[in-house]
Amino acid sequence: MVKSMTGYGRARETRNGRDITVEVRSVNNRYLDCSVKMPRVYIFAEDAVKSLVQGAVSRGKVDVFITIDTKEAEGAIVTVNEALAEGYLRAIEHLQQAYGLEGDLTAYRLARFPDVLAVTKAEEDLEAVSADICAVLSQALTAYNTMRSTEGQKLAEDILGRLDTIEALTAAVEARSPQTVAEYREKLLARMQEVLNSTTIDESRILTEAAIFADKVAVDEETVRLRSHLSQLREMLQGSEPVGRKLDFLIQEVNREANTIGSKCNDVAIARKVVDLKAEVEKIREQVQNIE
Repeated sequence: MVKSMTGYGRARETRNGRDITVEVRSVNNRYLDCSVKMPRVYIFAEDAVKSLVQGAVSRGKVDVFITIDTKEAEGAIVTVNEALAEGYLRAIEHLQQAYGLEGDLTAYRLARFPDVLAVTKAEEDLEAVSADICAVLSQALTAYNTMRSTEGQKLAEDILGRLDTIEALTAAVEARSPQTVAEYREKLLARMQEVLNSTTIDESRILTEAAIFADKVAVDEETVRLRSHLSQLREMLQGSEPVGRKLDFLIQEVNREANTIGSKCNDVAIARKVVDLKAEVEKIREQVQNIE
């Protein structure tokens, strides 16, 4: 199924004491450009995050935002700096004795002195943390790809409709092209009769000139190739692989055939059809820029 390069997905889940929120958003880009923004303390998981995104997205400017809130007591270790506490205690006792102060020191008050208590985080299993982050990222990518698929389907339907229009215009050009040759032959005959004052006309010369003109303005090869391109475009739009770049290339080929037809035609009616055809091609080109 065709996917758009623009999309948004979000997921949030608490895993192993961590409240993890992941947002994924993207815009058009020629290649895949993935940017990850997350707390520096979890930067070790960046490669795993990018690898997961690369498996789900083939092109586009993708921004991944990750926020992680850890419960305050989760994995915290409180230690006592006993040497420092003892130093504080001896200093206080010295002050009491030296200045005749009363002693009312409690453990709570002693613990409030700088650096007596130290709080550190327990050592984390980095692979497990990365797995938790990627699990939430996978949920966000699912929502993100669902949105891209919905938008891609709309783009595909619009392009398919325009391909039908191009095919109808091509058929009109094919129907009109032989008439231009017959009209040219009639005009050529009328002019020769006028110049020669109704003298006997060399019919073979007329046929030769008409044949030369027909060969010059013939667009059969171009319309056959154009129809082939239209068929390939339809097949690609119904496939499941990323086709944005291939579509872009093929629509350039369609435009090239349209230009050739326009340069060959000597007929106002055909010229108008070619203008309409090229207008549809340009609209498709704009839409293709949004497809992955």
